[in-house]
Amino acid sequence: GQEKLRPQAGWAPIAFALDWHRPPRHMNSTSYWYFHTDQWRYETLRPDDLTSPAGKGKYKGYSLADYNVAAVRMGWLPSAPHWNANPIDLVAEAEKAGATDGAGIAQHVIGKLKDGSLDVAFADPDNPVNWPRNLFVWRANLIGTSAKGHEYFLKHLLGAQNGVLQESGDGRENKLVKWHEEAPIAKLDLMVDVNFRLNSTGAYSDIVLPTATWYE
Repeated sequence: GQEKLRPQAGWAPIAFALDWHRPPRHMNSTSYWYFHTDQWRYETLRPDDLTSPAGKGKYKGYSLADYNVAAVRMGWLPSAPHWNANPIDLVAEAEKAGATDGAGIAQHVIGKLKDGSLDVAFADPDNPVNWPRNLFVWRANLIGTSAKGHEYFLKHLLGAQNGVLQESGDGRENKLVKWHEEAPIAKLDLMVDVNFRLNSTGAYSDIVLPTATWYE
């Protein structure tokens, strides 16, 4: 309906890199925002209370954040960013080390994973190298009706005035996620909103690009 923006047909190939590789590996937005708005640091729900007693208990004691990290490491969950290093730099490094094809680059990455010098970004989401820096929002009202955990978006992602009362430190019990005593504030350097109305997202954006709706 009216939520569709006029330039959607042209924007989609850019947003999903459709000119590069098909199909794109979309990651679920729930996991993305769970980590990048630091809601994992406040989590009190324990999966052990929800799992079946008939299970083997292989992951007993894991938090919801731990399950996400495990899923990324096993290749089940696309994540952004995926590594705690730039993939372009990884390829350049592998080629410098003698890799000449995709298999050689893969072996180089495997070696770095084994020696611990490379890991998935979600294992240390509060490290500045793993923060999202630029965000383009189109069509949706992300900082508003779509933000599940609105106050955490305001504090940790935008660094805006917010209603987060205190950080309890529940996230320090995670087994696979590194804990930092000081929670990051204002991860984003730039937020751009492509919109046909000034909603909450536009009000918090650095740049607003006005557009027409599909029927205008």
